[in-house]
Amino acid sequence: MARVAQRPRVETRPRDVGHVGAGPRADVRRHAAVRRPPSPSGLPLVGNALQFGRDPLGFVRGVQRAYGDVAIVHMGRERAMVLFFRPEHVRYILVDGARLFNAGQGRDVMRQFLGEGLLTTDGAFHRQQRRLVQPAFHKKRVEAYAHIMVDYTRELLDEWTPGAEVDVARALQELTLRIVVRALFDLDLRTERGDLSSAFTAVIEGQNPTLRRLLPFELPSPARDRALAGAARLDAFVYGLIAQRRAEGRDTGDVLSMLLLARDEEDGAGLTDRQVRDETMTLIAAGHETTANALAWTFYLLARNPGPRDRLLAELRDVLGGRPPAVDDLSRLPYLDWVVTESMRLYPPAWIVNRTAIEPFELGGYSFPAGTRVAVSQWVTHRLPEFWGDADTFRPERWDPATGQKPPQGAYFPFGAGPRICIGMPFAQLEARLVLAALLQRYVPALVPGWPVRPFPRVTLRLKHGLRMRLVPSPAAPDPR
Repeated sequence: MARVAQRPRVETRPRDVGHVGAGPRADVRRHAAVRRPPSPSGLPLVGNALQFGRDPLGFVRGVQRAYGDVAIVHMGRERAMVLFFRPEHVRYILVDGARLFNAGQGRDVMRQFLGEGLLTTDGAFHRQQRRLVQPAFHKKRVEAYAHIMVDYTRELLDEWTPGAEVDVARALQELTLRIVVRALFDLDLRTERGDLSSAFTAVIEGQNPTLRRLLPFELPSPARDRALAGAARLDAFVYGLIAQRRAEGRDTGDVLSMLLLARDEEDGAGLTDRQVRDETMTLIAAGHETTANALAWTFYLLARNPGPRDRLLAELRDVLGGRPPAVDDLSRLPYLDWVVTESMRLYPPAWIVNRTAIEPFELGGYSFPAGTRVAVSQWVTHRLPEFWGDADTFRPERWDPATGQKPPQGAYFPFGAGPRICIGMPFAQLEARLVLAALLQRYVPALVPGWPVRPFPRVTLRLKHGLRMRLVPSPAAPDPR
């Protein structure tokens, strides 16, 4: 039976010892740093918050181009944030020096919705909760979920008709939600997936990070109301699932059973309903959101790049011959792997990672005090020309181990890195490849002319207007002869 330690009663938010680059009274002057990283000009009081809010992706990339490897940005009432862009910076913050940083201020946004789960906790409690959930993501366990991924994808395909127009992004959100809930919690959302997916969308898209940086309170708005209603719907679903499982008293061997059976190391107490809810909500949210976004962007890239698309379709037809994909097929589908990997380079589901220093540190030629907010951005580092060459080009061949590029460690980190690397990475990697292969065997979605495709960076990198596509029968389908 899994055992968990009591939540440590420690302050997880570091003492504010100074707003790095916040102005003439900044405590950074009292530290070893006699030089400060450059900073883009901003407006009084709000700093760079409005620039960031209008175009987060363009802003962070523009900062790197204008100011180089390290820069300070000012985000309204929040402490200034230091942006680091080079692979060695990524390695230090997420891997080598990870003990010097906690989950960062970005977790405060997620905590409102996810509670005290894996994405929002630090220290001993985070490590113990991770050990508790880790068995669900061991290689053999994840591979056992493969049939669920393929079967549910084929059921979705049976609902589609040739020539129809569908919002592929929404369909993938519903599909991956159904898969993760069945795989991890032994429940089929056949009839509820659309409702719950809409609730997740309302919560994620209802956040307004720009206003949060400027105001100490949240303004009422229709989006805010939808987010609150969505959160209430999700809470009702998760708490209902917990209550049902407790009443049944059965161990199904899934993640929910692991959480319900966990016991405190000292007093033998189990997790409260709130603690189980927080971990369950975290796993459901993270377990479907990132994969759905990665797949949607992959379909967009394939629709825009017929050469790689046709090569992938040929590989699928040659290897699978029309039968459903399975785990054992993936080693013979290298181009499928390169396509997904390259897609996540250009459109990483998580586009920025925030941390807060809990001790002073030195990096990039500068010294910083404890309390410094830092960030590394997949969106920027994945597109640095010095490491990627034709960085904005979708070129899956760059991942060919025989002839492709060999980027340094830290240049590619779609799932994060180090001790806080996404625990569901093996699940997401398997799911993305199997679902993509199964979908492309039946249909090759084509972009609807004139449909606006815009990134929508919130916690994840969504498509602002969805992805309306027309279903074209696939040449990877079995030959009727």
